[in-house]
Amino acid sequence: MSSTAGQVIRCKAAVAWEAGKPLVMEEVDVAPPQAMEVRVKILFTSLCHTDVYFWEAKGQTPLFPRIFGHEAGGIVESVGEGVTDLEPGDHVLPVFTGECKECRHCKSEESNMCDLLRINTDRGVMLNDGKSRFSIRGQPIYHFVGTSTFSEYTVVHVGCLAKINPAAPLDKVCVLSCGISTGLGATLNVAKPKKGSSVAIFGLGAVGLAAAEGARISGASRIIGVDLNANRFDEAKKFGVTEFVNPKDHDKPVHEVIAEMTNGGVDRSVECTGSVSAMISAFECVHDGWGVAVLVGVPNKDDAFKTHPMNVLNERTLKGTFLRKLQAAL
Repeated sequence: MSSTAGQVIRCKAAVAWEAGKPLVMEEVDVAPPQAMEVRVKILFTSLCHTDVYFWEAKGQTPLFPRIFGHEAGGIVESVGEGVTDLEPGDHVLPVFTGECKECRHCKSEESNMCDLLRINTDRGVMLNDGKSRFSIRGQPIYHFVGTSTFSEYTVVHVGCLAKINPAAPLDKVCVLSCGISTGLGATLNVAKPKKGSSVAIFGLGAVGLAAAEGARISGASRIIGVDLNANRFDEAKKFGVTEFVNPKDHDKPVHEVIAEMTNGGVDRSVECTGSVSAMISAFECVHDGWGVAVLVGVPNKDDAFKTHPMNVLNERTLKGTFLRKLQAAL
């Protein structure tokens, strides 16, 4: 058992005191884990655009002061009552959409939207007692999506941790806890392109590259990358992208450009930007009759998705996803 088990740990964390203001390195107190909770020593964490998005208060409900971060890798320091799946020393990845393993969603092969542990950006406290495990001089500091990895230690519900092989380098696999699994899972488990099909990927950041890799693994014959940054195109080739479209290079809507390239539209599209205009284009560029568009990016809270009803009546399918499913992607 860890020598710090059951004790408050004081460590450093990057705290967001206000929306859009620089994070401040603070000494924070991290309370011991309660029932069904795990305290994790974070060794590596990366920055996801979603962290920036909510730091800028573009999300649903701004909540400060807060410790952001959700894409990370660490080692279990101690566990709370009732935790049997993990023990101190285990290597883990935190996940913002967990699994209780008991609800209808967890028992369904068609969903990973757990009733208890699905992503909740508005909640800044732990489920067990409605309190934060972080504090500075007695002032509670809110959690973020149940992970808060911009801290040397964090407390997470056991259902929001994935145990991994200790031989896996945490500095590299930490991106599996969000970006890579999100993109790869969106393609493999939601879009499900068939061998020889065509796929458009909107946004060629980490999530988009992972989505492209999913299309390559599936055997897609044409993978069209769409991005406003032409510098991303060469890197995308390594992940299977075969063709590139920069909307700035055309004087017509990008969905029309793609439709002309593919004789009516692609078989599948995956949107990985969070831009509502890209979401609409991703939907409108799929072929009628069988095309499927999958939305991955998180939009602005005031955004509205608008398309003509005929685009739906003509048998195009629109789907959304949150980290579907991590277990299948890891």
